[in-house]
Amino acid sequence: MIFGVDEAGRGPLAGPVVAAAVLLSKPRPSGLDDSKKLNAARRAELETIIKRRCQWAVGVVEVEDIDRLNIFGATMLAMTLAVDALCAKLGSEPMEVLIDGNMTPAGRRPEWRWPARAIVGGDAIEPCISAASIIAKEHRDRMMNAAAQQHPHYGWEKNKGYGTPDHMAALQVHGPTPLHRKSFAPVAQMLLL
Repeated sequence: MIFGVDEAGRGPLAGPVVAAAVLLSKPRPSGLDDSKKLNAARRAELETIIKRRCQWAVGVVEVEDIDRLNIFGATMLAMTLAVDALCAKLGSEPMEVLIDGNMTPAGRRPEWRWPARAIVGGDAIEPCISAASIIAKEHRDRMMNAAAQQHPHYGWEKNKGYGTPDHMAALQVHGPTPLHRKSFAPVAQMLLL
């Protein structure tokens, strides 16, 4: 049993960081790839297939914890929460967890208890990580679309909280919301004005 893990939302100025853990079915869904390489329609289609055929879970770390832990610590926590939730769902532990990137939560989160291997570019080369990248991105995008309804000035339905020119302009005019990451420099600078 091998889980794939990836996250979405490390770089944005607003919103949570979301990680997903996926255990692929056999045969695995075809057409899996890094979520960033897929268009929105294909991602949504694959998400439906993955959710129907595979086992999956997400871990969400909100803005307050991102500001408290820093984004790296929050990402490690989100990954830990996702794997733990998938273990609880399955009632068993993975043999190994494959994680996109160059670091794992092993030794960085006290709750992490699974053998883990970091794979740089894993979201493009390991199908279980590709599936996790799709689940994480789609989950986070839905959260940001909902947040855009409450905070319509920032264009989150399009920029998903990233520091695009329109988001930065709105931040200048309207100031930060409770969903903005106060520990991120552009938001912190707005708080000083």
